[in-house]
Amino acid sequence: MGTTAVRFAVVLGTNDVASAIAVHLHRAGFCVVLSHDPNPPVMRRKMAFHDALFGDSVRVETVIGERIDSTMDVFKALGDPQHVLVTPLGLIDLLPVRAIDVLVDARMQTREVTPNLRGMTRLSIGIGPGFSPSANCDVAIETRPDRLGQIVREGWTLAKDDVGELGGVGAERLVHSPHEGRWHTPVEIGTRIYKGFVIGHLSGEPVAAPYDGILRGIVRDGSDVSAGVALAEIDPRGRHAQWTGIDAQGQALAQATLAAIRLHAADRIGASAGSLR
Repeated sequence: MGTTAVRFAVVLGTNDVASAIAVHLHRAGFCVVLSHDPNPPVMRRKMAFHDALFGDSVRVETVIGERIDSTMDVFKALGDPQHVLVTPLGLIDLLPVRAIDVLVDARMQTREVTPNLRGMTRLSIGIGPGFSPSANCDVAIETRPDRLGQIVREGWTLAKDDVGELGGVGAERLVHSPHEGRWHTPVEIGTRIYKGFVIGHLSGEPVAAPYDGILRGIVRDGSDVSAGVALAEIDPRGRHAQWTGIDAQGQALAQATLAAIRLHAADRIGASAGSLR
């Protein structure tokens, strides 16, 4: 298969949402590259390709994540994309490989200024707050629980809302860093823990679980973190807890991304047909 036959997608982020989108794009026939961004640190690592960056064997559902370190590796993969590619290379490094068909910013960052993705690729999609098709992307997708997966083609996505509930529990299931420092934890994702249990140490200070449940996510041992970032998440749903695979949020956002791609393709076909009349 020639490289021009395979559509090329770059997803910014290696978190669970970026990984869910990558799985769906891969299944749709794209060569997908996940570009790592260290901010914020990835917590739901068993639902993400993130740990492939550290040489771990990673699979999300049936799709394998493979670390690559050079643009030549990407170019080779375009001929036969068997896995999702995970890389520390940034967008600027990836732009020269080949024209990017779809660029998705799934970093889910809270930032004052969102980068302008328009004009860099054939289609740019912004996931979550801070995106507008009139300002910094071609299509945006809502992430707030009450509008999850809605496609925004004009105006702005809604500002970041409170954390959605999981098993009736909201933000109190999250553990945030009280200050910046180096994070160390011996606890594995999927472990049953109890309120008050020490799940790790931030620069030597103990950090305790705020709730009973299953450890759904935790920042990788040895990570340097800023103040106020989510270090861990507890799933209070007992036997219905989920810490692997793609959850309902990831599924909705991945399906919305594919729908946005189809809409964009239909618009282009319609515009071409109109110009021929």
